[in-house]
Amino acid sequence: MQKTQPALNWASYITVNIYFLGLSTLAQTMAPLVLPLLVQRFVGQAQQGTFVGILRLWGLMVALLAQAFWGMLSDRSKLRWGRRRPFILGGTLVDQVFIAAIAFSAGLSGMSGYWWLFAMYLLLQVSSNAAQGAQQGLIPDLVPENKRGLFSGIKAIFEVPLPVILVAFTVARLISAGNMWGGILVATGVLVVCMILTMFAREEPLLKPSALREAWQPFLRLVLMTALFTAIILGMGEMVKLSGNWMQEAASTGSQFIIMGLAGLVAMSIAVALGVWISVRISVGETARDAERSSFTWWVVNRLAFLVGAFNLSTFAVFFLQARLGLIKEAAAKPAATLMLFVGVFVLLFALISGWLADRRLASHKRLVAIAGFVAALGTLIAILSPSLTFIYVGGCFIGAATGLFYTANWALGTELVPKAEAGRYLGISNLAGAGAGAVGAYIGGPIADYFTVHAPNVPGLGYVLLFAIYGMLFLLSVVALVRVKEPNAVAQP
Repeated sequence: MQKTQPALNWASYITVNIYFLGLSTLAQTMAPLVLPLLVQRFVGQAQQGTFVGILRLWGLMVALLAQAFWGMLSDRSKLRWGRRRPFILGGTLVDQVFIAAIAFSAGLSGMSGYWWLFAMYLLLQVSSNAAQGAQQGLIPDLVPENKRGLFSGIKAIFEVPLPVILVAFTVARLISAGNMWGGILVATGVLVVCMILTMFAREEPLLKPSALREAWQPFLRLVLMTALFTAIILGMGEMVKLSGNWMQEAASTGSQFIIMGLAGLVAMSIAVALGVWISVRISVGETARDAERSSFTWWVVNRLAFLVGAFNLSTFAVFFLQARLGLIKEAAAKPAATLMLFVGVFVLLFALISGWLADRRLASHKRLVAIAGFVAALGTLIAILSPSLTFIYVGGCFIGAATGLFYTANWALGTELVPKAEAGRYLGISNLAGAGAGAVGAYIGGPIADYFTVHAPNVPGLGYVLLFAIYGMLFLLSVVALVRVKEPNAVAQP
């Protein structure tokens, strides 16, 4: 039980949400800019995709478990100045150590530099998710239900458009000029300032926490789900690598392109479908066989397939731009950040449009999700058709619009499908979908791009064109999964 919270004021909208700006600024700096460029420096262009995939796979799996673990601890914390803020403060301070260690790795070389980066990045996931796991509890803790919509809207602004704009006009310019230390310092400064402002959130101690032992069983289920999902991804990655070894004897580059593309698409599709089936089975048990649970399972498949494409287009954006436009290393950071800027702005605009359409019953959530899949596939096609920055930006706008539609409509559809009494348990699986998306697309996809860097050097960017085409196909497969989703509100309609 908790004390009655003090009345919220205008500053609460900032203090409760501002830390999301810091988290997203750091994420937009590390994932699409710093990590790919450092990996490229350590392992070279011939293996960059593979080693980015390894980094993303293990980083995301550690982040998933760390966030659940620290969130569980903060739920039950009896610390005197609140149960969330101590974790946010502590996590941010420890972050500084590992961020500095990652920046230090810029002076290293070879595989020793890569493995140093790998270790520091995993440790950063542990510390940053101590803060994030606690941060996510502030709105449920402090905000009454009749105000959560507005608070969540402000959270969305801090999470998507503001950090993307900030990174595009500050961090990316520094990195593209060769000043990686400066870019990392700016992102770190934003994180610290946001943490300080969060300390002014009006939080009071928890008087009677629930027993910690009550949370261990769901956490152990999550560990098992994560371990099995990781094993599936590793297995599919090996299948793609074996296909590459076999294809070295193929007669033509065209044959290699088609067969490697099919191998990658099949491997990612199996990882998505099998990963979701196992996750639902472990989380909700035998009841997942019921018709109602079947729709939920296919909803998660739809969500994971779409996010594999959305997340990994940004992960490999720097490499794609380097190969397609002939840019040299850090020079790709600025256009990559500008591309993310276009995507972020369109995500925000169409997330609002999607909610407006659904609230007025102008389109069902399922229909909006399907439209999002088609539009994202079209945007991907536009981006890969021509080695022109203008075409790539236009494609990015389509992908951003589709992602905005998807985020709002897909989540709303999911809340309609789950049993109301068990919504938390069911929707918790979507966290695995989010983390799994980055892991599936990067770990399985990276070696595909590397294969053509080595075996088709006379066609610059061929591997990344193929990889992005696979992501486009996954957008379409996300639409196919919707066929098996039965919308509850649509049953009574003719």
